[in-house]
Amino acid sequence: MPKSRIRKKDDYTPPPARTPQAIKLTNRNWVAPVMLAFFVVGLVWIVVFYLSDTQLPIEVLGNWNIVVGFGFIAAGFGVSTQWK
Repeated sequence: MPKSRIRKKDDYTPPPARTPQAIKLTNRNWVAPVMLAFFVVGLVWIVVFYLSDTQLPIEVLGNWNIVVGFGFIAAGFGVSTQWK
């Protein structure tokens, strides 16, 4: 019976070295001050509403002033998602 041919395997060549790619972060210095400003404005809005016996900040809104205050706080949380 004839002997089968022996196949020569190619020598191992490692893959080319990868150069690390720099992560490009955009400048987001505005996020923290805007987030904190929304939090503070919302908190002050609600505190002024309660301390003024519902006369301030906007009397026409009545109890909806609480919703406005929490809206500012929610906007602060929305802005905080942009923080890196």
